[in-house]
Order: sequence, then C-alpha cells, then structure tokens
Amino acid sequence: MQPSRAPLPPEPLLPEPARRFAAWCVVLLLAAGVAAVFVWLCVVFKTAVTPVLLAVLGAALLGPLHRRLLRMKVRKGPAAALTVVAVLMVVGGATYIVVVALIETGGQIIASLRQAASDIADHFGAAGTSLDDLAGNAEKLLKEFGGTAASGVISGLSVVGQMLATAVLALLLIFFFLKDSDRAAGALRSLAPRGTADLVEAMARRAFEAVEGFMRGTTFIALVDAVLIGIGLVVLDVPGAVGLAALVFVTAYIPYLGAFLSGAIAVLVALADRGFVIALWTLGIVLAVQVIEGHLLQPLVQSRTVQMHPAAVMLAITAGASVAGVLGMLLAVPLTAAATGILGELRTRYEAAAAEGPAAEG
Repeated sequence: MQPSRAPLPPEPLLPEPARRFAAWCVVLLLAAGVAAVFVWLCVVFKTAVTPVLLAVLGAALLGPLHRRLLRMKVRKGPAAALTVVAVLMVVGGATYIVVVALIETGGQIIASLRQAASDIADHFGAAGTSLDDLAGNAEKLLKEFGGTAASGVISGLSVVGQMLATAVLALLLIFFFLKDSDRAAGALRSLAPRGTADLVEAMARRAFEAVEGFMRGTTFIALVDAVLIGIGLVVLDVPGAVGLAALVFVTAYIPYLGAFLSGAIAVLVALADRGFVIALWTLGIVLAVQVIEGHLLQPLVQSRTVQMHPAAVMLAITAGASVAGVLGMLLAVPLTAAATGILGELRTRYEAAAAEGPAAEG
C-alpha cells in the first residue's frame, strides 16, 4: 500500500510582483492616512501648534548664540534669557524696519504698480487688467494693515491680540526649549518604543540640525539679497527702494517663489516711474543677485545642510499654502528640511546595516 502524499500548498491568488505591489500600496495608504490625520490635528490645534513651530525655528536660528554663552560659563537660565532677548531684538527690530518701510513707501509702490498696469494695458490690451486689480487689492490690504497697526481699530484688535499672544507664547517656549535642551534627548528616549531610543534620538538631532542650518543660511542669504538689491534700486533712483528691499528680505523665506514675486514688483515699479531702460537695469540687478545667490551663496552657506530638490521645495510651498496660507508657505520648507534630514538618517542606517550583513556572513 503506497503512502499518501502530502497535500500540495494552494496556489497563490496573485503572482509575486502583484503581491509586492499590493503590499507597497497598503504601506503608502497607511502613511498617507497618518500624515493626513497629523495635518488635520495641526490645523485643528493651530493655536497651540503655531507657537511651538515658531519657537523651534527661533531656537534653531539663535541656538549657536546660546551654545556660545554656555561655553562662556553663563548658567543655563541666564543664557536662555539672553538668547530670548536677542530673538526679541532681532525679530522685533527687523519687523519694525520692514513694516515702517512698507507703510512709508507703500503708496509709491502701489501707485507705480497702477501706472505699470496702465502702460501694459495700453500696449497689450486687457493683459494689464489683472495686474491693475492686483494693485488695487494690494492697496486695500496695505491700507487695512497700516490702519490696524497705526490706529488700532476695533476690527483689527482681535487679530493683533492673537498675534501678540502667539509671539509671547513662542518666546516663552524658546526660553524653555533652550534652558532644558539637555533634557530633550532623555525625554525622547523615554517616550520611544523599546529598542528604538537610539534611532529616535538620531532622527531628532538630524531634523533639528537641518532646520537650524536652513534658518541660519536663509536669513543670511535674505539679508545679502535685500542689501544688494536695495543698493541697486537706490543707485537707479527707483521709488520705494527701502520698502522693496524689505519686501525682498521677507519673501526670501519662501524659496524661488518669493524671489520671483519681489523681483517682478521691483521691475514693474521701475518700469512705471523710470522707464523701460531703468526697468531693464533693475531686471539685470535682480537676475545678477539671483545668480550670485544660486552659484555662490547657496553652495557656500548651505553646503553643510540638507539639500532639497527645487521640485520638492515648490510642492512643499504649494501644500503649505493650501493648508495654512502664508504661514504655511513660510513653515513648509523648514518642515520639509526636517523630514529630509530624518529620511537621510534612516537611509544612512539602512545602508550601514545592509553593508554589515554580508560582512558578518563572510
């Protein structure tokens, strides 16, 4: 009597490539779902999330100053307080200069934009209509902002109050982040699942280093761009040169898109008030500064930070604008830099583990 054969395993319903594809689809859907829930929670709790993000950016920007004070034997509390005062002086001073410059020269800039729209409409028909509408809307917004800042009308008190509360909370968080920075690693390790403490700490450090490098590099580049373009506009006698330079500094924190917008406004103002030749010179100055930034400043200043592809930056800006408007555009790139740093750390560890596997087998 022949022994009975063992039953054959059932044939898989799908071939191996299809099963791998389905597995990757499940992983991507789960990741997208987690990301969507995270973004939704950030939007719902934006009153608490915004100060935290601003505090992280502020701590990253002036973290080197805090470490220098610690090396000078200053105690943690006073060092963090001095750093917060420095943040208040730098950010407050820069905001004051930008706001005053835009309010004082905003009328000239808007009038020049209207004149440029009229000239373009005369030459190209209806092509200048949208630009004229944009100038009108910008004038309205500028008047509302200026009136709110100058006279404190009732309609703007809630917005100003919310902004002040956010700023105060962000400053307090910067103080505690810097003062208790040595405890951050321990807190992360205690919250991490068992066996992943080292990985979580490494990813957090890599993300913060990326944000720190981005903030310092972008601030320096924005200052250089604003000074160079501002000097060029003053030499060309373009009206509102100080306000335009301030606009260049602010928009530099929105990579690529910000430079395009501020440069286009400067060229249009020069075209309306100084003519076609001066507009060409202004365009040349803006392009020359962008060339200096792209080929000298960016490689020199941000060579040690996380490098992001321009397409990834533009997608991040678009996503940030759709979620949180202008604030989302400003925060999108630093957050993308942090995510890129985390992915870089994971890739480095994965490659190291893959290289150790064959070596251990050999």
